[in-house]
Amino acid sequence: MSCTHLLVCHLKIYHGRALLISPHYLVLFRWLSSTYPQISRSLQESYRLLELPDQAQSSSAQVKEAYLRLAKLYHPDSGSPTADPVLFARVEEAYRAVLAHQSKKQRPHKGIEEDEEGKSKGAALPHRHYLSYEGLGSGTPSQRERQYRQIRVDRASEEVLNYRQKEHEKAAAEEGALVERDMRQRSRKIKITQAVERLVEDLIQESMARGDFRNLSGAGKPLNKFQHNPYADPMTHNLNRILIDNGYQPPWVVTQRDIREMSTHVRNRLLEARTRFGEPMTCQEKKAWEELCASVGEDVVKLNKLVDNYNLIVPMIKMQMVHFSLSREIERVEKSAQQQRLEQEKERGQDRERRIEERKRANAQNKPQTIKAGLMKWMHRFFK
Repeated sequence: MSCTHLLVCHLKIYHGRALLISPHYLVLFRWLSSTYPQISRSLQESYRLLELPDQAQSSSAQVKEAYLRLAKLYHPDSGSPTADPVLFARVEEAYRAVLAHQSKKQRPHKGIEEDEEGKSKGAALPHRHYLSYEGLGSGTPSQRERQYRQIRVDRASEEVLNYRQKEHEKAAAEEGALVERDMRQRSRKIKITQAVERLVEDLIQESMARGDFRNLSGAGKPLNKFQHNPYADPMTHNLNRILIDNGYQPPWVVTQRDIREMSTHVRNRLLEARTRFGEPMTCQEKKAWEELCASVGEDVVKLNKLVDNYNLIVPMIKMQMVHFSLSREIERVEKSAQQQRLEQEKERGQDRERRIEERKRANAQNKPQTIKAGLMKWMHRFFK
């Protein structure tokens, strides 16, 4: 029941007629209206549907709890036997209406608080505006804000320039330190090299003074020029030749000799076996030939390892070797064996022709003597 209805009923009961209301009653009427505002029947029905007490005593938490309780009962997907889509739709609509009503009730109080806060802000002392933006700039707050932004941009640009300058100075210092270190290392190497050269020269002079070089072969004679190897550096070749003559061989020379001997051994082994087998080969000869090729393949692998080691230590790139291939070696042996067989057949043919010629020549020389001996025998018989 509304407050107006209560006042009218009170007046009718005690006076029985309409009376004018004094200003005090008007103030009381306004206070009651603001404290207990009137709500519509639909909103009352919403409160009743959510099973809430009087709207003045219901909080937001209570409204939410009531809605969740009814949703568990009437929601179509809840699996409850009381599930009802129509009733749940009504509950949801009532929940939204109650929330809207409560937000409207709380809005006037918030407006009063905001007004009070605005008044307190407006009552702040004027000099407080100049405490912001680090006290820089002049004019209105918006002008001071723009000035402060420009000042910050200038500061950032100056800091970037200072940082770049420091980085350039640091890089230049590091580069100078690297150059200085390289120069120190280079000078140190030069000093060491010169010291070693002086030490070697002193040792050579001492050995010559003791006569250690007098027993060398070719002492006092000029060095021979080795011109038979046009593909090698003359100075390197001569130095290697001198070392070899005096019993020293560089590692790459020894490895080269081992490669040459091992490759010759492999080729001779294949050539002897292929020459021994006939042409064409029988099944047993083919099997023996395949076993020999497999055994030679292992030797070729070892030979290629020696080639790799040789290529790593050889002093000149143009003196490096390529790997040996078993198929290429077999093909070369096949050609050599065929050529050797052709040469052997040619030699046998020449020997046969030579024996025939010798036999003919011998027959030609013995024929007159045979005729003379026969004639003498006939005459001896005749005179008897």
